[in-house]
Amino acid sequence: MSQTIASQAPTLSVVFPAYNEEKWIGSSIDAVLVAAAEADWKVEVVVVDDGSTDGTPALLDGYADRHGVVVVHQENRGRFETVRAAIRKASGERVLILGSRVVVDPHSLAFLKEQLVGHPERVVWNGHVRVESDGNPYAGFWNGLLQVLWRRYLKEPRLMSFGIEEFDAFPKGSGFFCAPKEMLESASAAFDSMFDDIRFASDDTRLIRWIAERERIHISPDFSCSYYHGRESLAKFAKHAYFRGTTFIDGYLGNPGTSRKMALAALGAGAAGITLLATRPRTAAVVGLAGTAAAGGVVKACGGSTADATAVSRMLPVFAASFGAGAVRGLLLALKAKVRR
Repeated sequence: MSQTIASQAPTLSVVFPAYNEEKWIGSSIDAVLVAAAEADWKVEVVVVDDGSTDGTPALLDGYADRHGVVVVHQENRGRFETVRAAIRKASGERVLILGSRVVVDPHSLAFLKEQLVGHPERVVWNGHVRVESDGNPYAGFWNGLLQVLWRRYLKEPRLMSFGIEEFDAFPKGSGFFCAPKEMLESASAAFDSMFDDIRFASDDTRLIRWIAERERIHISPDFSCSYYHGRESLAKFAKHAYFRGTTFIDGYLGNPGTSRKMALAALGAGAAGITLLATRPRTAAVVGLAGTAAAGGVVKACGGSTADATAVSRMLPVFAASFGAGAVRGLLLALKAKVRR
């Protein structure tokens, strides 16, 4: 790394929200420290522990003692408030938000540093996330689903950018997202949910949508990471899908775009499916089997692996039921908030 790039690079804080992540958060922090050393970049690491009840607090205190990691312990407030607290605590000009199960690739921070210096107009970055799904059908399901939803980028990953017009077609999320601290603070201050209880809000979609209305978001396979340790049981998969159904309503129903149309179509299809199941269960079973097989074929056509396509075919009924139930909860929460307001 040249001395010029080193001197011109903005200061960077890497922030983690963490809740009961003693098994994984250490690997995530270690990877950041390795990537920062390779980039020759003095990086501040901030972790906010959101009231963990396992060994996470003690583990983080050890990192504070050994590596100078900034650790904040707070009562449980949910992911959005934890991310906001981490951004507030950060001292860097740029803030990189990472999920506690995200392991950045060793070269990623060097690439980001070069981009911020060499292309200062590329202000905002979303990371390229590889879901490690080998041997895990639950992670494979999500990987296959994303291959379909974000096929515009994932079928041929390369340096690209998107704004609010293409928002629904590209990968994005606060599990690997970098922007100026001031911009993230403004987005957090402008945050407004359809729900009264912010713990059920779409914490990353709404925040990133606000930014996409003002700056193009860049993505590249050179700014990359692996996401490990997806849900490892059917019960956890169903619980996660249920929660995602609720946050999906908050993140997309109130905004125009492809995802809102998909949400409305899915709700209509779900109602039709329930009616068919109640009146003609055999026909419903045949239709369901045909639909799951077709879904696997779509995943393959969009570039997904055979394993991921199989996972989508097998897990789709569980996902549809759980996600749909979560969406109904989201609609009820939104209605309740609207009536109260």
